Amino acid sequence: MAFNSILRKSSSFVRAFTRAGQLVKKNQPGHRSLLFAASNHHNDSLVPRFHFSSVAFKEKPTSDENLLRVIKSEIKCAQETDDQDAVEEVPGNFPFKIIDSPGQQTITLERTYQGEEIKVEVHMPDLVTGEENDENDNDDNDNESERASQSSIPLSVSVSKKGGPFLEFSCVAYPDEIVIDSLSVKNPDVSEDQIAYEGPDFQDLDENLQKSFHKYLEIRGIKPSTTNFLHEYMINKDSREYLVWLKKLQSFIQA
Repeated sequence: MAFNSILRKSSSFVRAFTRAGQLVKKNQPGHRSLLFAASNHHNDSLVPRFHFSSVAFKEKPTSDENLLRVIKSEIKCAQETDDQDAVEEVPGNFPFKIIDSPGQQTITLERTYQGEEIKVEVHMPDLVTGEENDENDNDDNDNESERASQSSIPLSVSVSKKGGPFLEFSCVAYPDEIVIDSLSVKNPDVSEDQIAYEGPDFQDLDENLQKSFHKYLEIRGIKPSTTNFLHEYMINKDSREYLVWLKKLQSFIQA
């Protein structure tokens, strides 16, 4: 029956087309518009029309809406934490000036000691929840096993004198302990293309020499009383920067 219906519509179209041809002969000037109208009338009945709404193209994908919902939820959680609004009270005996630029991953400490310029670059903390590093339980080195279960902050310390080379220490500060990973003598006049000898691994140095360098840094302010405060400071900075980062993501997604 559907086929017969199509045939009937086709016959009707032929008749309408023939009638339009007759009108062309009688009224020559308007033949184009009449022929078009006749064809269009039957094309409308045979070909379905699709109506598109511009509103559909303006709507954001569902995935974006879900992402925004999750980001807003995370922002709310970050705002409710105790750390992100905390104001760190710098101890009275803190020996450094703190340079903290919003949006940066590190802070810089500066001080002068007996004609030396001391700068410390403090990185974000490496936090340990206590559920990690179970495989270190059988470690023969008790000190290393204990460090693996503690949070820490990486430090880069430089000690310079006017018009000469400077010392650069790479350290890790744990609660009540500072570990020196490496020590090198830097010359500002040496080209970066040249590879300078930086000495042996710090742990391979004579034990007395290692202890003397630890004392050297302690006198200049790199000691547990300093780094323990920095640990809390950097945790709070991490919370603040994370909240700002989330808000930037939110602004981008919903733009």
